Formats: sequence, structure tokens, C-alpha cells
Amino acid sequence: MSRANGINSHLAGEYFVAAELYRRGYTVAMTLGNAKAIDLFAEWDGRTVNVQVKAIAKRQNVGWPMMRDKVIPGIVYVFVCLNEAPAPPTYFIATSDEARKKVKQYTTRGIVDLTSVRSEEFIDRWDKIEAGLTSPNAPKRRRGSA
Repeated sequence: MSRANGINSHLAGEYFVAAELYRRGYTVAMTLGNAKAIDLFAEWDGRTVNVQVKAIAKRQNVGWPMMRDKVIPGIVYVFVCLNEAPAPPTYFIATSDEARKKVKQYTTRGIVDLTSVRSEEFIDRWDKIEAGLTSPNAPKRRRGSA
């Protein structure tokens, strides 16, 4: 069997998160393609939330590549560890402010370290998706607020 590459891992992560949101009663739309800021739009009772998915194949990976200045306010970030089969994926969920604080920024790259989100504050915190829901007529959030 061939090893999963980064693109396949990311796409698998998007599908797993979409499936989990569907399972929880959300309507979900995926935005397929590369270099996009939003991977999923989730809707519940006329309110929506934008979701960015970051995925790694297994726990041996250090974490998720991410630049601090690319963290967008008002988006919920779901960091997925796909794990080796038959184990299910592990989900770490953060608001944009939380994600920004977890980025270890270096000169040319950044990373959200797996160990920095391995706590009850982030593991399976699907309530952050619900908290991120906004009405279609809600005012746009300004940078720095989440």
C-alpha cells in the first residue's frame, strides 16, 4: 500500500470533518481546490460558520504547517490527526484567536505543534463550531475579534 501524501491527507481530513458535521446535524458545503482560506461552510438553522481544516496522517508527525499571519479571524480551525487504521481520526478544534496563539512562528515557516493542542481545551470541542455560527445579516467581524 502506498503512503498518503500531504494533499491526500488534507482532503481526507476535509471529508472526515464534513462527515462529522453532517452526523451532528449541520448542512455542509466543501470548497474543493488548493490555496483557499475556507475548506467548509457549515450551516445550522440559517446560521453559518466557516471552517478551515488542517490534517496530518499520523501522530508521529510533529504538527500542522501554518503561518501566524495566515490565520483568519472568525474562522474555526479543525486540526485532524488521521491516525493509522482502524483507529478513528482525532479532532482538535480552535477558534482563530486560539489557533493564532498556538502557531510556533519561524522566519520562513510556522507550525501548530500536536502537543500544544492535545488537551481538553481542544480535543473534540465541536461546541466551538456552534459558537462560531453567525446569522447571514450579522455584521462582519473585524481583524482581532473572533
